[in-house]
Amino acid sequence: MHCLNLKVVTGFNSLLLPNRLCSSIVKDCNQRLNRIVACSASGQGTDPVPGSIFSRTETYALLKQQLKVAAKSEDYKEAARLRDSLKIFEEEEPVLRLQRLLEEAIVNERFEDAAKYRDELKEIAPHFLLKCSSDATTLGIRVQVRSVYIEGRSQPSKGLYFFAYRIRITNNSDRPVQLLRRHWIITDANGKTESVHGIGVIGEQPVILPDTSFEYSSACPLGTPSGRMEGDYELKHIDKVDGQTFNVAIAPFSLSTFGDGFNSI
Repeated sequence: MHCLNLKVVTGFNSLLLPNRLCSSIVKDCNQRLNRIVACSASGQGTDPVPGSIFSRTETYALLKQQLKVAAKSEDYKEAARLRDSLKIFEEEEPVLRLQRLLEEAIVNERFEDAAKYRDELKEIAPHFLLKCSSDATTLGIRVQVRSVYIEGRSQPSKGLYFFAYRIRITNNSDRPVQLLRRHWIITDANGKTESVHGIGVIGEQPVILPDTSFEYSSACPLGTPSGRMEGDYELKHIDKVDGQTFNVAIAPFSLSTFGDGFNSI
């Protein structure tokens, strides 16, 4: 369980486009999308293979996609059918069922029930309540992260789940800084934790000037369908000789095969 560096991609407009993390991942995602669209067009291949988390994730995403299309096109009969199919699917996935019940309880102001569902979620999937993104600012340095599950590189039958993430580091201070070291704490769904230290990021120790950003992509293979990452960067001010170093937080974010849960796919 360790992080893998990926090729840097320049010209990103947003961290909200995780399928554009790098050229190789784009290829995998495009192949996956083409397969989903083909299934949708033919009406075949939407049933999950028993025991396959991989295909169940794909099926859930497909059902959500079809529901959005049906609702947008005002095909309400089909939308109702897909909604019922999703509910059946979610009843077979305890985490998704609890997430739906939690959201419904909050909307209906049944806060006692919401607390119960939240506690159950914490018990069976402690990382699920985290988002697949985080945003933290320390001493004027903002760190934004977004993760995404890459099905095309995962092998659930072998206990391998491949997650990629995109990071943007923005210098909102009035002094130039240099990123010296990184530190990650990676925790899987079984509570197994690994601490990873390294020099710089993706083989660089970038200088970030005031009002500019540095972005890069990396990845983390995991042995479970969900987990979390958090950590910090060590930076130093470079506008003065012997500038002091300081740490910048990377807020916790989720690694999840279901993304941010019920409403995210």
